[in-house]
Amino acid sequence: MNVLDDMMKAKIVALILDKKTELALEKLSELYKVDTPEIVVGTIKKKRRTVYAVYVVQEKKIYALNSDIFYNPFIILHEYYHHIRSKFGTHRGSEKHANLYAQDFIDSYMKIVEKLNQNKTQIKN
Repeated sequence: MNVLDDMMKAKIVALILDKKTELALEKLSELYKVDTPEIVVGTIKKKRRTVYAVYVVQEKKIYALNSDIFYNPFIILHEYYHHIRSKFGTHRGSEKHANLYAQDFIDSYMKIVEKLNQNKTQIKN
């Protein structure tokens, strides 16, 4: 898989937080050179009460429980991890690895935001 730098990861998270989830997935898919998964608000049978979101390999689609989940970077990136794993022929990526993938993006976002805030403080002083 491609290694993305902190700035790119932070931009992806920012897009999702800015309610541009589809654009974030398009950008990621361009970087990984895979088809962009569809993402919808909805549920699937047998998962309605047990998960916030799910990636369905056969449909190449992420189902988000509601609009709050649709704009939650951690959950969306977790499900996107399953998408890219399925594209690279190893769909059985563990939930732990999906969590680590998503957390890495969140950590990068926090790191960049912290740097920007430090720069603002230095400029004011």
